[in-house]
Amino acid sequence: MSLLDDLRAFTRTVQADVQFALERDPAATSALEVLLVYPGVHALALHRVAAALQRAGVSLLPRMLSQFTRWLTGIEIHPSAQIASPCLIDHGMGVVIGETAKIGARCHLHQGSTLGGASRLRTQRHPMLGDDVLVGAGASLIGAISIGKGAKIGAGAVVVANVPPYATVVGVPGHIVAYYDPGDDTVLRLPDPEHDRIEQLEQRVDALQAELRRFEERAAGGAPATISRS
Repeated sequence: MSLLDDLRAFTRTVQADVQFALERDPAATSALEVLLVYPGVHALALHRVAAALQRAGVSLLPRMLSQFTRWLTGIEIHPSAQIASPCLIDHGMGVVIGETAKIGARCHLHQGSTLGGASRLRTQRHPMLGDDVLVGAGASLIGAISIGKGAKIGAGAVVVANVPPYATVVGVPGHIVAYYDPGDDTVLRLPDPEHDRIEQLEQRVDALQAELRRFEERAAGGAPATISRS
């Protein structure tokens, strides 16, 4: 492939990333705006240059370029990370994508998300995301785990195990709370005992606070004060 072919392929990739940002971000008003002011688009474009240099066997320069990208955008992507096009890194500040991470097409990553490693061995040690994965703000995906196509990772979740396709994961540690069926656009919500128990405790606290207010009102009025045992 000639240099001209490489430049054409790079241009098509950047155009795809810009168009994807327009589709996914309702705040985007034009392709020119996305190209000029979206740090996620800048970081991806620079990463694709660094990745090409890395594949070509160029030493040091790819890492220098990735560090320049980090300084410029607040987004850190190792040159060896594999990111398909299109991709959107939304807002982007604090995003970290490790060396052996693999990201499928049409993935959407929010600010502060981390695709980190859990091993010091020179093997696959970072997450592998299928197509159409959404990663919420501040989520941490750690280790050589697989995130299935269409999965959604909630903001702040910590995920250390494989996630099946079209699942929604929330919490610390991350657990599945719903499945999306792409065949008929329905969402199956799973039982969440932890959430249910917290909701019960909140209801009990509200009831106790109401009982305490009644107790204080009776005491202030001189009436006999009794507390319900229910």
